[in-house]
Amino acid sequence: MDFSLTEDQRAFQEMARGFATDRLAPGAAEWDAKKIFPEAELREAAALGFGGIYVRDDVGGSGLARLDAAIIFEELAAGCTSTAAYISIHNMAAWMIDRFGNDEQRNRFLPKLCSMEHFASYCLTEPGAGSDAASLRTRAVRDGDHYVLNGSKAFISGGGRSDIYVVMVRTGGDGPKGISTLVVEKDTPGLSFGANERKLGWNSQPTAAVIFEDCRVPVENRLGEEGDGFKIAMMGLDGGRINIGACSIGAARASLDAAREYVQGRQQFGKALAEFQATQFRLADMMTELEAARLMIRRAAWSLDSQHPEKTAICASAKRFATDAGFRICNEALQLHGGYGYLMDYPIERYLRDARVHQILEGTNEIMRVIIARRLLQGMAID
Repeated sequence: MDFSLTEDQRAFQEMARGFATDRLAPGAAEWDAKKIFPEAELREAAALGFGGIYVRDDVGGSGLARLDAAIIFEELAAGCTSTAAYISIHNMAAWMIDRFGNDEQRNRFLPKLCSMEHFASYCLTEPGAGSDAASLRTRAVRDGDHYVLNGSKAFISGGGRSDIYVVMVRTGGDGPKGISTLVVEKDTPGLSFGANERKLGWNSQPTAAVIFEDCRVPVENRLGEEGDGFKIAMMGLDGGRINIGACSIGAARASLDAAREYVQGRQQFGKALAEFQATQFRLADMMTELEAARLMIRRAAWSLDSQHPEKTAICASAKRFATDAGFRICNEALQLHGGYGYLMDYPIERYLRDARVHQILEGTNEIMRVIIARRLLQGMAID
């Protein structure tokens, strides 16, 4: 058991940290305030290999492991959590095409996704199907060489801006076995979008409903076979949960760094806040939770890389802990800043707002508990 990073991991960790410091952090406040989708910076990230982190290299991907990705997303999120989270979703959609697409699909879609010339979205949630994803109702009816789609998806990151939508649709009966996965291109007739949602956070990425009205999608755009869609979606979410947990850690680490600096300089009652034992204990607890969350996320990434038989439950457990701990650390950092933490002049409130949604997306933390408990009661090995 070796917890040290390899030389290569250190190298791309430093590269990601430098990019986050130099290119993401300076623009993050403006992107948040003005709801700017930073396309130029996203493509700069792709030029460093972050557009297809674990996509195979024959189509322009970096061919890295899930553990490598977790390290990268932590660093990117410390610069701009919202932007890093969009990159994680883009990577999840690209991986689904890489993993389940045929050679023609991979060569048609992935080079432009890896360079982020094209952006991608993952479309599972619907207005009436959130946590109960298997009850989705967007239907695709076969008509010759096409499927005709009708329905809508809700809360889609990149909705209205992305070029590629990886969409879970119902091609068969009720339940998970009736679901298939289609790649829908932006200019497809019958595809439209709702207005950009007004949100608490994640303002550097658009979020909108994706609407299908007699939308004709070629059968050749289906990933895998009919009925494979729910399995594909859930496998995508295993990795997505690691990524979003890593983004929470990045936000928490940046908040803890800011709090440490603040309490060392802020004077009250004749001495620095850092000299009060209550402050020291609070910082110690924040650091302990941060380290525990990081270890859980990296172990979950290892479980996915090694195809551990309990990988889904391990990823769910890590996501639950890391996103809860990440938000809690951001909140504690804001409290240590006092009234200043509530002001937009300081980045803490933005990290707090951006990290909050991580407890909801990629499966709510209540659903993570359901996954963990179900496996535990079925005899999951506790080791």
